[in-house]
Amino acid sequence: MSALFDRPVVEVARALVGCRLFVDGIGGMIVETEAYHAGDPASHSFVGPRPRTAAMFGPPGHAYVYRSYGLHWCMNIVGGAETAAAVLLRAIAPTDGIETMIARRGLSDPRLLCAGPGRLCTALGITGAMDGLPLDVAPFALLPREAEPDILVGPRIGISKAVDEPWRFGMKASRFLSRGFPSNNKAAL
Repeated sequence: MSALFDRPVVEVARALVGCRLFVDGIGGMIVETEAYHAGDPASHSFVGPRPRTAAMFGPPGHAYVYRSYGLHWCMNIVGGAETAAAVLLRAIAPTDGIETMIARRGLSDPRLLCAGPGRLCTALGITGAMDGLPLDVAPFALLPREAEPDILVGPRIGISKAVDEPWRFGMKASRFLSRGFPSNNKAAL
């Protein structure tokens, strides 16, 4: 999968849609991502290396896990041709370990188990202890997609800078997205 990360992070974010992510065998198909890099004012790496963002400045194919607003863990996959680039995992379609996800999340609606970065991390048991870990060894498994999905493109959400960048990608017709895409969106080829 190393070839996946040897291209601009926007392409990496698009290419991760349809891949499968597992943590200790629990997970599913990635259906929504967002791209960030050091030249992007919305990126954590924009102000340069900090202890919190050290993983973003490390090798590609590793996890960058951080706490959002002191409440939820969020996970990015480090990678891209740019310096300190990473892809935020916004949603997965759960396929394996659903009963464990239900117990961790305290709800039974499969659509809501991993629809959003914080929900995804809670359901998969991702914590700050996993920050900087490689995704090609346990507890992680990142598997390539089996087919090229139709992908929607739109602006990133939940940020206040560079809000118009079309660097959010989602699997068309997925019912597991964290939020819908603009209605005028057409699937990107």
